[in-house]
Amino acid sequence: MADNHWEDVYKTKAVDRVSWYQSRAETSLRLITDTGMSHEAAIIDVGSGASRLIDNLLAAGFANITALDLSASALATSKKRLKAKAENVTWLVGDVLTTAFAKAQFSIWHDRAVFHFLMTPEQQQSYVTQAAKALEQGGYAIIATFAEDGPEKCSGLPVQRYSAQQLAEVFAEHFTLVHTEREIHKTPNGSEQKFNYCVLRRN
Repeated sequence: MADNHWEDVYKTKAVDRVSWYQSRAETSLRLITDTGMSHEAAIIDVGSGASRLIDNLLAAGFANITALDLSASALATSKKRLKAKAENVTWLVGDVLTTAFAKAQFSIWHDRAVFHFLMTPEQQQSYVTQAAKALEQGGYAIIATFAEDGPEKCSGLPVQRYSAQQLAEVFAEHFTLVHTEREIHKTPNGSEQKFNYCVLRRN
């Protein structure tokens, strides 16, 4: 994935003006909480960027959080915002497809809008393999992509749109679908983006 692209985005746009900005990551936080995992459960936020989800998770009492993103600038923005609380988070700059995860390192894998940038079956399968390795048995992957009637591009890049069933099928070798829901995200400029969320349990 084009890390230079995302560095440029976060260096040239205000965090609260990018299309995916949320002042509070309501759906993601609720779905993570609804897994029933303890506050000590190891969580990774893939493509964390400058997302407020990290703030929301810390405020909710989750204590074992990792943030992964291609953009060092984005993660630096989150660290600055969180101040001393940033010391309670593990920050990783890297590509989800090539990061060396330990086996069963996490209980919860969260991804809002990274997976849909993977355009080839090889990339998609590599991602699923990475998630399956990194998650403990019985752990949860929460994946959100543009819906089948969502935007065809994001930040100038093409995306692969998914129905909830299509998304679940990509992960079916290692995961069982637990829950799906649809979200209409309002961007800072007032347009709407349709998302599908899937909660998948590691077999």
